Amino acid sequence: MKRKSNPELVDRENPEWTDEDFRNARPASEVLPALLGPQAASEMLKPRGRPKASTTKIHVNIRLDADVLEALRATGPGWQTRVNKVLRDWVKEKEPQKSRHTY
Repeated sequence: MKRKSNPELVDRENPEWTDEDFRNARPASEVLPALLGPQAASEMLKPRGRPKASTTKIHVNIRLDADVLEALRATGPGWQTRVNKVLRDWVKEKEPQKSRHTY
């Protein structure tokens, strides 16, 4: 049984797409240059967001004491990056000793 649409919710300026609309659809990269010009289209189609880093980080879960976490967060935005730097410095400091130990 087909539901009746609420006339107050029907958007006459932007009706639901039909199968024909989907068949006729084209990617923005094909349509925008003709509508806006190649330069504007190129600018609009640029990838957005943060660029990929040359070295990616790995997501881990770590359990910290509540007071330690509170103190870290209290240092403000970027606290995780600062923790990473502290750990990196510690690893560099301990590297020469690593060769003396077998694990």
